[in-house]
Parts: sequence; C-alpha cells; structure tokens
Amino acid sequence: MRTREMTKTTEKKRDVVILFAGDSGDGMQLTGSLFSNTSAEYGNDISTFPNFPAEIRAPQGTVAGVSGFKLQFASVDIFTAGDEVDVLVSMNAAALKANLSQLKRGGTIIANTSGFDKKNLRLAKYGDAESPLLDDSLEEYRVIEIDISKMTKEALVDSGLGAKEIERCKNMFVLGFLYWMYNRKLENTEVFIKNKFAKKQQIMDANIKALKAGYYFGDTNETFTSRYEVESASLPEGEYRSIMGNQATALGLIVAAKKAGLDLFYGSYPITPASDILHELARHKNYGVKTFQAEDEIAAVCASIGASFGGAFGVTASSGPGIALKAEAIGLAIMFELPLLVINVQRGGPSTGLPTKTEQSDLMQAIYGRNGEAPMVVIAPHSPSDCFDTIIEAARISIEHMVPVMFLSDGYIANGSEPWKFPSADDIAAIKPKWADSEKSMTDRGYLPYKRDEKLVREWAIPGMKELQHRIGGLEKDDETGNVSYDPENHEKMVKIRQQKVDIVADFVPEMEIEQGEDSGKLLVLGWGSTYGAIMTAVRELIAEGKPVSHAHIRYLNPFPKNLGDVLDRFDKVLIPEINDRQLVHIINSKFLKGALPLSKIQGMPITSKEIREKILETLNES
Repeated sequence: MRTREMTKTTEKKRDVVILFAGDSGDGMQLTGSLFSNTSAEYGNDISTFPNFPAEIRAPQGTVAGVSGFKLQFASVDIFTAGDEVDVLVSMNAAALKANLSQLKRGGTIIANTSGFDKKNLRLAKYGDAESPLLDDSLEEYRVIEIDISKMTKEALVDSGLGAKEIERCKNMFVLGFLYWMYNRKLENTEVFIKNKFAKKQQIMDANIKALKAGYYFGDTNETFTSRYEVESASLPEGEYRSIMGNQATALGLIVAAKKAGLDLFYGSYPITPASDILHELARHKNYGVKTFQAEDEIAAVCASIGASFGGAFGVTASSGPGIALKAEAIGLAIMFELPLLVINVQRGGPSTGLPTKTEQSDLMQAIYGRNGEAPMVVIAPHSPSDCFDTIIEAARISIEHMVPVMFLSDGYIANGSEPWKFPSADDIAAIKPKWADSEKSMTDRGYLPYKRDEKLVREWAIPGMKELQHRIGGLEKDDETGNVSYDPENHEKMVKIRQQKVDIVADFVPEMEIEQGEDSGKLLVLGWGSTYGAIMTAVRELIAEGKPVSHAHIRYLNPFPKNLGDVLDRFDKVLIPEINDRQLVHIINSKFLKGALPLSKIQGMPITSKEIREKILETLNES
C-alpha cells in the first residue's frame, strides 16, 4: 500500500502574540512563563502580561476565575505584550468568553473541547445556547479543536498517577503543541521540569511525556500543515535572561546595598502584587540580606526605619492599601531624615480594591498622601528590566540625600517580564553614605544631628558612636540640636527644610529628554511608569507615517526634572495617557498651567498602543 507523504511548510513571522487562558488551576502562568523563557533563550525580544483572576477563590469554570498569560515574542524591538492576540489558547468556555475580544480577526483559537461541555458552558454563562465551537459565532477565526484533557490522559495512561494528577499535566501538552507550532525546542523546559520535580520521579516523567505528546501530536497530525518561525532579534551583544519586574527590583536592592557598603534589611507584610520581592530576597541571604515578614504593615515599616536608624539600608514594600497604613511611620522617617526606600507596587481601586489588577492608582497618594507637610521623593520604573536600574537610582537618592524615597511600580511591570542584559558591576557607580565622625562631627555645642550641608544632607550617626548621642524625629525638633521644640518659627523652618530637601534632589537628576520625535512641535505625548511601552509603540508608528508627534517620559515624579516646564512649553499640546483618572494631568496642570489633555483608562488593564494611537490622531485633527 502506498502512503501519502505530508508536506509541512514553515511561515516566517515578525512577531506573534499568544494568550494562554484557563482556570487558575490549569497552570497557564507557568505555561506562559516557560514559553517566554524558551523564546528569550532563542533570542527573541519578549514582553509578557500575566493577568490573574479577579477573584482568587472564584469557582472553577467561571469567567471570574479565568487566569491568563499574554506574551509577545518578536524578531524586532517590542515594548508591550501586544494589543491584539494572534493565538488564543482556551482551556474552557469561560477562558474563551473572557478573552475573545482580544483576538484579532483571522486569529487562531486552540480550544480544549472537553472544557466546552454543558457544565462548562453553563458556568461560563452561555446559558442554553449551543457551544460556540458548534455555531457560527467563531467563523471569522481559525479554530483548532483538540480534546487536550483526553489526549493527556491517553498519553499518561501507564504513568501510575491518579486522575487529578494526570489532569494537571494538560498544560504541558498545550505547551508542547505550541512549541511544535512555533518551531521551538523542548530541552529548556525538560531541564526545568527535571529540576522542579527532582524528588517526584513519577510527576517529572509524566510532565515530560505530556510535553512530548503535545509536540508529536502537532508533528504527526495531518490536520496541521503549517508551522511558524519568529527569528531571533538583533539585541545588543551581551548575556541575557528573562526577568520579571519584582525579580529585577529585588536584585537591584541587593546591588544598591553592596554599592553603599550596607546591610540590606527588608521588612514587609506579604501583599499582592509585591510579595515576590520578599520571596526573591529571601533566597539571597548569602549577600547579607535580612528579610522580615511582619505581622502587619505598620510593624514592617517601623522595623525598616529601625534598621536604617541602626546603620543598615531599610526597605519596605506594599501596594496602595498597605502604603495607607504605613503613612504615619513614613512621616516619621521623613522627620528622622533617614534613608528609607518604600516600594509601592500599585494595584486597582481603593480599600482592598482589585488586588490582582494593574493600575497607576497611587501617584497622588505617593506625592501628597501623608499628614502634616511630609514631602517625599517619588521615582517610577517604566518596564520590568528598568526596575533594576531605577531601584538603584532610588537607593542612591535615599542614601546620599538622607531622605525617604517611594518607588512606584505596578502590577503590569511587577509581574511582566522581558529580556534583561546582565550588567557589569564596574558600570554601576558607588553609593556614598554621609557618616558622622566621632571627632569631625563635634561642634562647640556638641553633636548636632540636624546640622546639614549645602545639599541639606545631615550626617548619619549610628547609635553607640562615642559622643554622638542624639535625638531625631517624632515630636517636632529644634533645628540642629534635635531637642523637642514647640516654637512656631522653628516648626515653619523645619517644614520648609523638609520640602527643600526634596526639591534640591532635582539638581542631581538628569534633565528631561525627548524619547522620540522633534524637540518641539504640535503634540507631545508625556508618560510615566508602565504606559511607556504602549506610548513608545504608538508614537514610533505615527512618526514613521510622518505625523508631527513626540514622546517624553518622566522617571522622576517628585521633584520633576528641572527643565520639564521648558520642554512642555515647546509644544502646542500635551497628551498624558494614564491608567488612572488623570492624576499626572492634574499635577502637571496645577504646576505648569499647561492645559495638558488626558487619556485615562481605569479598567484594571494596561492601556494599549491602539488606544493611544487613536487619541493622538484625534488630537492632531483637532488642532
């Protein structure tokens, strides 16, 4: 008998966006992370966006319980996880319903058919309607139906595992199939599985077998005749790894402490989405890191202040609700004039709000959210890898200027990932604390803890140093001596000095530069934090089309770069996209009277380059 030979073609693509979606127990976050890591190893530029369920304990099969992991990998520079999805992996009906709106017309749906039974359709609120896999509602998409659950069971029938353990391996089947579709090797993932389950041989073998079963299914099935290849990107030469924002933040803290010659003390109460910083730092005790998981937010920040008072580098972290609880203690650190780094990984909504959803919700809180005229330096990273450099810069300002600093990350940056080039330690400048000296610091009035230099920096005196007994903070203190003071004029003086200590930082940070476009013109798109990638993408496209638009980004939010006002004045209009209700717009307009225009999105989701592009064109057409 003559057999028919399959012809399988490979199509080259510049970039691909994949969204893995399923129940929170389906392993979508792990699947997405492993695909991202493999693509990074291949040399692609990558950007990811994990999207966790809105309700952590939502029932399985419901839309509220859907967990998603979106990633873009490309052969060119990219700055976001992508606006529209090319491939949507739907492990059940709820995952399809929650994410179909993100899939581009003509995109591919990989559907686990066992997740579209009557029970799952009912839980996903499809009601009595026919399965979307059977009606005409998906006709504008390419639908690949695979009974992933059944095929995983068949592949592992002799594994010796129970039904639940076998079911947990279905994400590896999906991953193997995607590896085949996009011409990726299995070796890196196999190594990961072997390391993760080194003490659980059966589970290790089952996951590897499921991974290979998915790959070989794609390779041998006559239905699939096309594969795709995204070539490696032309990244600057060096050694790279895929890194998440929280990981980069933790590693930057370790480096900053070493560059300052200080022990790192990290006091925190675990909170979404900042907890991974604690987890990462706890792994690095060999670098002199001390981590303290406190019983509450106030204990965490007070312990960190105590560590700084004792001569260590005190760091604490939370998200908006925790920062609110820490506010009084942060004010105490401001009065102490001690180094303290406060990390705020922002999330959506007031009170408990939306713990798993991203927003730039706390800018006003960071700048103004403390009692009694308590100004604070505020700095924000723009991407996962930028967390490393920005946290070192925040540490430098805090230590060298003897001021608390707030580091404003958010869920998109913290949980997202991208390639990170390993830095050279020699390229990172030393951080220089201003230590008190038992001989040089004495005056004819004894030691003066609030005596400051031309930068308004007081000396850092450690308890136990000979002749340097001192009082700082708490109740208002007399300038220089630190004695308790209720003198009205002294209080006003101390309030103004605390503001000046923040203002003077502007003399030691870079001036604002235009990221893209002309230095003056019709429209400047101004961003901060995680909107960077979407703005960069939209403006780059429009400049290529000849549109008169420029882009600038603010890292230093308090104080602003000294030339920010001059930059704004060079443009007819300023547009500020934010994932909040116009917080930076209000600040810019109140300070510079510019009339900046808002583009606000408050949906617990990142703003897209498409949304920014449309607003830019609308604004240009109005001028």
